[in-house]
Amino acid sequence: MWTRMSSAVALATIAAAGLAAQQPQAPQAPTFKSGTQIVSLFVTVADADKRLVPDLTKDDFEVFDNDKPQPIVYFDNGIHPITVIVMLDTSGSMTGTIGLLRQAAEQFIIRLLPDDKGRVGAFNDKIQFSARFTSDRDELVTDVKELDYGNGTRLWDAVGASLDELRGIEGRRVILVFTDGDDTESKTMSLGKVIERARADEVMIYAIGLESNYFNGQRMVRSKPDSGLRKIADETGGGYFELTKTADLAPTFTRVAYELHSQYVIGFSPTQLDNRVHKLAVKMKKPGLTARARRSYVAAPDKFTVGDR
Repeated sequence: MWTRMSSAVALATIAAAGLAAQQPQAPQAPTFKSGTQIVSLFVTVADADKRLVPDLTKDDFEVFDNDKPQPIVYFDNGIHPITVIVMLDTSGSMTGTIGLLRQAAEQFIIRLLPDDKGRVGAFNDKIQFSARFTSDRDELVTDVKELDYGNGTRLWDAVGASLDELRGIEGRRVILVFTDGDDTESKTMSLGKVIERARADEVMIYAIGLESNYFNGQRMVRSKPDSGLRKIADETGGGYFELTKTADLAPTFTRVAYELHSQYVIGFSPTQLDNRVHKLAVKMKKPGLTARARRSYVAAPDKFTVGDR
């Protein structure tokens, strides 16, 4: 059952077939004094060939808050459960590609781990979500197969609606959004508003964009994914993948699943809680490695917890 809302690469081949069998490891949280506040970041580390890098230690990382280096007081490389919304573009331009998109989304879903929860959504001129968050991968695969078509692309409304659905949910929250075009019909949300919301709610957004060729009823049209996708992924610490071949859809969705279960958590104690947006940066000490994490946070009192953000 679906509910409707009116508002609302060089990719390496991923050998992740055994990922679903892994069991999430409970993070070992250190002991802090009462009232200690921690800004935590989920960090993806890759080498020059874009391969994920495991087995790093706290001493391999540097964290900067408004360009000032911060001592790392929390470090964990265990697997953390996620609650994720997979939000897919099913507008008219996707008509010829929807089968491949469904198959690609299924590759992501079957790699969710037992403690993960997911929900499927779709957007066009409407926005819809499956009935509930669930760990039942068979149910989620069925939900993907029931996606409806429509006209128009309410991209930012769809991301905003996904943020609404994740509100109040404890733990780590993620949105994986796919589209092949620009936002054309959002009514309530803009890119800027979505970034502000995602920053405040500490939600990581992954984005996959596809260049698409389709017949619009009069002529062949080539669409290009919205340029805001890269910005929102960069700002929230997710990844952005822009594709030109539909054959890359499944390995890209697989890559995202693999990344989400291969990230480090590092944390620092903020020295200034001024209710302002602070710039964040994570750098690697070893040459040839790059780190990706959210680029900002709101330095508000009583906001931070260890590990699950």
